[in-house]
Amino acid sequence: MADLSTYTKHRITIDGETKNVFRKGTGPCVVVISEIPGITPLVLAFADRVVERGMSVSLPQLFGTPGKSPSMPYALRSMARACISKEFTILATGKASPVTVWLRGLAAIEHERCGGPGVGAVGMCLTGGFALAMMVDDVVVAPVLSQPSLPAASGRKSKERGADLGVSASDLVTIKKRVADGACVMGLRFTGDKMVPAARFESLRRELGEGFIGVELDSSEGNPFGHPTAAHSVLTEHLNPEEGSPTRAALDQVLDFFQDRLNVAR
Repeated sequence: MADLSTYTKHRITIDGETKNVFRKGTGPCVVVISEIPGITPLVLAFADRVVERGMSVSLPQLFGTPGKSPSMPYALRSMARACISKEFTILATGKASPVTVWLRGLAAIEHERCGGPGVGAVGMCLTGGFALAMMVDDVVVAPVLSQPSLPAASGRKSKERGADLGVSASDLVTIKKRVADGACVMGLRFTGDKMVPAARFESLRRELGEGFIGVELDSSEGNPFGHPTAAHSVLTEHLNPEEGSPTRAALDQVLDFFQDRLNVAR
């Protein structure tokens, strides 16, 4: 099990807002933005795999208690706090969560600190689309969207929200220009995940074309891989690390993507 004590804790202030950031490794940096409920042992295990591939990681604490194992009450508390926080845009379409501005500042700091052609970024669940929003800055060269769940596809506007990418129209123009210039975006989801509708990946394919690498894992009832129909967290909770499993292949694809985009030898 991953150990938080192997990370160094830093207090980083950007635009007057201070957050804890946990760092480890050497080489070009990947910003790992945890899912609800927070920086769990499995999120740390994913970050450790990035470090093992010759890169450094930076994990900002946006919610939760770093290192704490997940539980339903803990997840509900973290989600409730996120829903009332002004940093997160849960339902609104056509806009990014305000916290992505802070994360873009962190990416710039980590690029200056670690060097390389830029930084990678991976968001998960509630933060899944944050890596796309961060891509408006040239410094983010390897964005990964793991089960991007915002805006939440619920309520009267569920169809509209399900297809929305969680960025403004002007930011999408910038992102598409970057893709036209050679940038690439990776996304991951389970096919049965109601929190990440297929329409969201259809929007990514429509807007980004060949610049979007969509990895969709079969979680239909009776699927041959044993994925639960409610499977959600591709890189953490529902990862089967055994060689040959679809989720292990997806994990390796993400790590290869980071290495290739950050010019780290395999």
